[in-house]
Amino acid sequence: KKFEPLLLLPIGFGIFIVNFPLVPLMGYSDGHAQLLMFFYKYGLQWEIIPCVIFLGLGAMTDFGPLIANPKTLLVGAGAQLGVFITFTGTVLVGFTLKEAASVSIIGGADGPTTIYLTQHLAPQLLGPNALAAYSYMAMVPLIQPPIIRMMTNMKERKIRMRQLRPVSRQEKILFPLISSGIIALLVPSVIPLIGMFMLGNLMKESGVVGRLTESAQGPLMNIVTIFLGVSVGATMQADNFLSWKPLFIFSLGLLDFAVCTAGGILTVKIMNLFLKEKMNPIIGAAGVSAVPMAARVSQMEGLKYDRTNHLLMHAVGPNLAGVIGSAAAAGMFIAMFD
Repeated sequence: KKFEPLLLLPIGFGIFIVNFPLVPLMGYSDGHAQLLMFFYKYGLQWEIIPCVIFLGLGAMTDFGPLIANPKTLLVGAGAQLGVFITFTGTVLVGFTLKEAASVSIIGGADGPTTIYLTQHLAPQLLGPNALAAYSYMAMVPLIQPPIIRMMTNMKERKIRMRQLRPVSRQEKILFPLISSGIIALLVPSVIPLIGMFMLGNLMKESGVVGRLTESAQGPLMNIVTIFLGVSVGATMQADNFLSWKPLFIFSLGLLDFAVCTAGGILTVKIMNLFLKEKMNPIIGAAGVSAVPMAARVSQMEGLKYDRTNHLLMHAVGPNLAGVIGSAAAAGMFIAMFD
């Protein structure tokens, strides 16, 4: 279906190849890590790959829509509702607190953050958690539209929002610096992820390190994506994956993601009770951090009801706020349970 093929294809092949008997991929030989175990140990266990992916994402990101409409930060926070509901439910069905925290972050639809938190708290669940996170990120265009239609009426879907103001280059340069400082003070445990994200963005917005920016968003991003996909897939040997917990996680991820989507829409509807200029609740669905797919889904849904109502740039703000929100939630879990 061409939904997230850059990750799902290497993950799928990793699952396929590691389940043959006697393959020298995920063990040790004469004290040295075999091929995929090397990628897994130094890339995922040492949390290098998620941080490098965030560097590349930052180098591809324009924070202009979020800076122009800072209210959308609240939408990104509201979209984390499913994370905490799922955490409570997962504890009740028999998961430990650390396992429940690592499973609940799936709803934020942020693969690198899911891997980062899971490696901290429940590394034995890394394979199923990562697969669920990336699978449901891939299915954003299938999952979100029915939820949007269920939670909004025709009048709300046709709300037109004022064009965003222009954002100066100085604001775009200051944003990653100020954001990094605030997050480092409030949620220091997640600064390896967010710090690299903001570094990539600063490289882009500064305009003086074009070669580094191109490398981060192009070749480097592609290389670590291959290593990430294959090594995550290789953790999913049948004797580990085909048990009740991993299979339950995969089914639970759908509910988690749906509640996070609903939380973003509900946040916009609540905000509209107090705002003079109303926001279109459709953009609330973009509060999950599936960048940029969730924002595109909001755009496509808006056009179904008004062919001249373009919501993409308005939806990018909540989308980026969701990246920050899911990382903040992960940092809170690490502070509580690590």
